[in-house]
Amino acid sequence: MVKVDLNGQWKMQEVGASEWLDVQVPGSVMNDLLQHGKIEDPFYRDNEKIGLEVAAKDFVYTRMFSVDEDLLLNDKVLLVCDGLDTLAEVFVNGELVEKTNNMHRIYEIDVKDFLKKGENEISIKFNSPTKYIEVLQNEDPLAPLDGGDALPGFPYIRKAHYMFGWDWGPKIPDMGIWRNISIQAWSSAKLDDVYMTQEHRENEVQLDVRVKVERLSQAEDLQVEVTLTSPAGDVEVKNVSISAVQEVIAFNVQNPDLWWPNGYGKQPLYKVEVSVLNNEGSILDTKDYNIGLRTIEVKSVPDEFGRSFEFYVNGISIFGMGANYIPEDNILARNSVEKTERLLKDSVEANFNMVRIWGGGHYPEDYFYDLCDRLGLIVWQDFMFACASYKLTDEFLDTVKKEVADNVKRLRHHASLGIWSGNNEVEEGWVHWGWPQDPMRKTDYIKLFEYIIPEMIKELDPQTFYWSSSPSSGGGFDQPRDPNRGDMHYWEVWHGLKPFTEYRKYFFRFCSEFGFQSFPSMKTVESFTIPEDRNIFSRVMEKHQKNSGANGKILFYLSENFLYPKDFDSLLYVSQLLQGEAIKYGVEHWRRNRGRCMGSLYWQLNDCWPVASWSSVDSFGRWKALHYFAKKFYAPLLLSIEEEGKTASIHVTNDSLEDIQGRIEWKLRKNTSEVLKEGSIEVKVGKLTAKNCIELSFEDELSDEDMRNTYLEAIFIKDGEVHSNAVVLFVKPKHFEFVDPQITFDIQEENDRFTLSLKAQGGLAKYVELDLQEADCKFSDNYFDLSQGDTKKVTIMKDSLSVDVSLEELKSKLSVRSIYNTF
Repeated sequence: MVKVDLNGQWKMQEVGASEWLDVQVPGSVMNDLLQHGKIEDPFYRDNEKIGLEVAAKDFVYTRMFSVDEDLLLNDKVLLVCDGLDTLAEVFVNGELVEKTNNMHRIYEIDVKDFLKKGENEISIKFNSPTKYIEVLQNEDPLAPLDGGDALPGFPYIRKAHYMFGWDWGPKIPDMGIWRNISIQAWSSAKLDDVYMTQEHRENEVQLDVRVKVERLSQAEDLQVEVTLTSPAGDVEVKNVSISAVQEVIAFNVQNPDLWWPNGYGKQPLYKVEVSVLNNEGSILDTKDYNIGLRTIEVKSVPDEFGRSFEFYVNGISIFGMGANYIPEDNILARNSVEKTERLLKDSVEANFNMVRIWGGGHYPEDYFYDLCDRLGLIVWQDFMFACASYKLTDEFLDTVKKEVADNVKRLRHHASLGIWSGNNEVEEGWVHWGWPQDPMRKTDYIKLFEYIIPEMIKELDPQTFYWSSSPSSGGGFDQPRDPNRGDMHYWEVWHGLKPFTEYRKYFFRFCSEFGFQSFPSMKTVESFTIPEDRNIFSRVMEKHQKNSGANGKILFYLSENFLYPKDFDSLLYVSQLLQGEAIKYGVEHWRRNRGRCMGSLYWQLNDCWPVASWSSVDSFGRWKALHYFAKKFYAPLLLSIEEEGKTASIHVTNDSLEDIQGRIEWKLRKNTSEVLKEGSIEVKVGKLTAKNCIELSFEDELSDEDMRNTYLEAIFIKDGEVHSNAVVLFVKPKHFEFVDPQITFDIQEENDRFTLSLKAQGGLAKYVELDLQEADCKFSDNYFDLSQGDTKKVTIMKDSLSVDVSLEELKSKLSVRSIYNTF
């Protein structure tokens, strides 16, 4: 295999313009224009309109490259485009060699007859995606979607849907050469397909490496060589002569190092190298893979509650804990492995064991899945269809089949891949969103998602579970919102304006989407506003709020739970408390009912631009309160309190692989933290279970008036350490009589960290927030509660600081507030 890398320096021009710009590939039109100062930042203030102005134009990329005679002597010479976004016309030396229509595909174009020795020219013209969908939408306007957040017609193009706008994202439909591009030439043979399957037995795994080789001649003797390297460095090599369409090379791995999700074990990876050799022993082609030895099953079987939906890893029942992932930027050229690694490490730090790749974006880069393999994050992988109906023309079906094959083959070896899901909310849309019930399009839905794609999965990746839609009860338009079957997207809290306590009415089998909005931090708001914009109903703030009426929803929920904040910054802070409390209500309830409910993936993990949204990490990577809340409510060992009136039950959820024994201590306190009543109990909680440990009634202690100044605190102590804690009020925070907590702090410097010691001198400090002015950092804990007299230690790792800060600077720049300070 000979490769000519075409990444690097290209020229780009708006079609019809005179100026050429020097640009880098991979890249994108929007990024190139930004880099050259030809457009303003579309994320700033109300500049979003720039995105549609650019997308209405056509652009061309071009470069020269050299090939030698040896390359041209190869029997096959292919132009390999890993990602063209989206409507491209590809020219080699002035000749049209391909027209593309799908950004999710890999294109391999035979260009042998179009190349010449020496200098060659490649040009790729990208046609406007917005003009394209406008024409098709006008021809056939039946393209239902949810709420009109995206440009009409987006389902007619195989391009990341969110680029056309969503209820959290701007309308910036970028275009360009967004992934690697190269010339690849070969003769004789090359690897066509490698698929690995595992059969697990006691203390042994049979790994079958199934290899297909594309051959140009059957006369030549060829061999396949497979090298398996264990995590410990042990190497085993096997060779077979190629005599069939597919060769299977089997390894029997004794005492395997199993791969586990985060929180359940380690993530050892085995390296598999597959090569094709000629009769002289020369390597003709080679591919490397890192795999984990594990089983991942999704069991959906009848039980006493309905029908389960449960992930099993290596035979162990896993409670799925995580969030939904969306693309990290509207301008894909700004993404990087470093940015993604930071986000996924933040997910692990918040005790995630799963992420769902939402179906309205794009299939992430290889490095995304490599990181999930290394970090222990199970991937729920949607195919890229969301919130729309699709018309199965011959052209559409042909490109979708190739898209599915490309991505299944690319991703199926990853240890982290846990499930393929056909689409996001399309079945639900047909049943619940009032779409015109076009029988032809409903038939097309069944054909694509319940016949064509699952049949392809059976052929290409039969060891990975396929689920036709999310949410679904099993397909066939059969009650996709049934709370007792399948997975559920629950939005009555937020869209339905139901109170947080509504979550406790439902015991979903797996809640794969639910959410609550908040504003980002003041630092993030300052990045896209000027001072006069900083009112949540200003034009600019509303431009950075894509869910219709959502700022009003935040104020509605605020009015239900908190007093009105004293200023804009306090309003941002309180919005994040609302978000954290809402999601905590749901997650703690479902984890208390482990066994019936087996997963919660909140909407959403991240943002693609600075915006008010459902994310727990904003577009700058800053943790909102929700992400700190998640670190607590997704902890393997969770103590939670379910309060109702003047009663409370204290639960412990143990999602570890060992039984735990410890002591629960609880205290009924006044707002000044004076202890009114207390108790303790020794408890044992089995592995992978949840237990109601204590039922408490305070009918004798609490009058209606007392409820406004009394709170309940509980901790779980194991081996002399507090492993989990909780504080609940008996009234809504707006009616609680907070006193000035008089928080003091001290800071000590060590080699790699600063340690903060905080105390409340005056009473209960609720939702203590730490912030570092003019800098970013990650605190080991934040948005916590602190009773009078207790000491809370919080660390800041120096490598998490965005700028170097001395001890004295840290003391002067650190701000501390609680809910008491915001009204």
